[in-house]
Order: sequence, then C-alpha cells, then structure tokens
Amino acid sequence: MRGLAEFVMTGRKQAILAVGLIGLIPVINLLSPVIVGLIMLSKGIKEAAFVFAWGILPLGVWAMVGDFVPLIMLFGISVLAFLLRETESWEFTLLAAIFIGLAVEAYLRMQPVVLDTVFIQLQPYLQQNNIQGIEEGQLRETITSIIGAVYMFLAIVLTMLSRWMQAALFNPGGFKQEIHQLRIEQKIAIGLLGLMLLASFGIIIPSSWVLYFMLPLVFSGVGLAHAVVAKRQLPRMALFAFYLMMMMPLIVQMVVLLALIDSWYDFRSRV
Repeated sequence: MRGLAEFVMTGRKQAILAVGLIGLIPVINLLSPVIVGLIMLSKGIKEAAFVFAWGILPLGVWAMVGDFVPLIMLFGISVLAFLLRETESWEFTLLAAIFIGLAVEAYLRMQPVVLDTVFIQLQPYLQQNNIQGIEEGQLRETITSIIGAVYMFLAIVLTMLSRWMQAALFNPGGFKQEIHQLRIEQKIAIGLLGLMLLASFGIIIPSSWVLYFMLPLVFSGVGLAHAVVAKRQLPRMALFAFYLMMMMPLIVQMVVLLALIDSWYDFRSRV
C-alpha cells in the first residue's frame, strides 16, 4: 500500500492512471476511492477534483452493471476526506459519515427493486432460521438500515486507509497517534445517546437507525482499546483477541458503553 501511495503522489498523471486501472478490477476497485481520498488529504480539493473526475469513469461502468458500492464510496470518501482535511477532527468526520448511511438508505427506499433482489437472496437464510414470522415491512426496514450502516462503516474504514497512507508518506506514526486520541466529547456523546434512546423506543426516529448512532462510539471505543494496549505495552495479540470478541453483539454494546463513559472520564489520561 505504501508503494501505491508513493506512485500516486508522484504526479497527477500517475494518480489518474492508478484510479483508471484499479477502478476496472473487481473488489480491488475499492482502492480507487482510497486514492482520491489520499489526494484530497494531501493536496486539497482542486487537485483531487481531476483525479475524482477520472475515477468516476470506470466506477460508473460498474454501477451500470449493478455494482454501486465503489461509486458510492468514491463520493462518500471524497466528502469525508475533505472534511477531515478542513477540520482535522475524526470526531466530526465520524458524525458526517452518518449521512452517508442515511443517503444509501434513502436511495434503497427510492429503488425498491434493489431491495427485492436482496430479499430473494436472503430467502434461504430466512427460512433456515425461521425468521419468516417477522412482519415483512419491519424486516425490510431493518435490512435497509443494516445495508446503510455497512456502507457507513466501509466509508469510515476506507477513509482511515487514505489517512494511513498519507501518514506513512509524510508523517510516520501520525495516524497511530490520531487513532489513540480518537474520542467523542461529552456534548456529542449525550446527543448520540439521546438519539439512540429515541431510536430504541421508536420515538420520532426509526428503531433501525440506532446502528448509525452507535458506529461513531464503536470507533471511539476501538481507539480507546488501541490506546490502552499501547500505554500498557501489551502484546499485539491483545488487540487480535479484542477484534475477535468484537464479532459478538454483546461485546460491541460493551465497547459503546465504554466509549460513552470515556467521554466523561477520559481513560487514556488515567492509564
């Protein structure tokens, strides 16, 4: 990845060539938005606009054949990288990522054919796990929000990859320090908690939206875990075990709770 970053930062032609060729390759084409994010973070919006324009071409072709993920990521990561460059705040960037998830959900609601295709693919799983009894409208709404949350998560991770590539070239160790300091402030934490409670009880906000409000706190909790491991000089296996446990929903909820408490007590300064 560092080699790709060095090649891209050599000049505009190299960056355009990279997004053009990488954008044509399935799965690997997700690196095309990452390259645009790297240019945005390093050189600003004017230089990134040229690369962005060329990046649309191959990803637009994939969108026409049914794969919208890379194109959505191109727009989402470009926006998040721009906000991160202007604000230098991961907290603000994580909050902005919520709108990417909501935008994807809005698109799915306007294009019910896409959801119909998803439901057809899920039928064997639903029958196998006896989920047919759930009201179809409720299940449809939940799955729509889950897909939006997945896009939100992917946009954040790929933006972090762009930032890591930038730090590897110009500020070694800088990305690691940023992740260790990633923390949601009290007022924002209270706002997210309030929105999660409203969503949990289905007041004003759809209950499935709780996923969007949890994700910024999840990343804050992950940052806290990395910081504690580094400060305590624990082996890397501790992080590996942490990520394995994160596959359990209960552990994710505990991480969110720790992130909320950390907004008040700032565990990093107490370790």
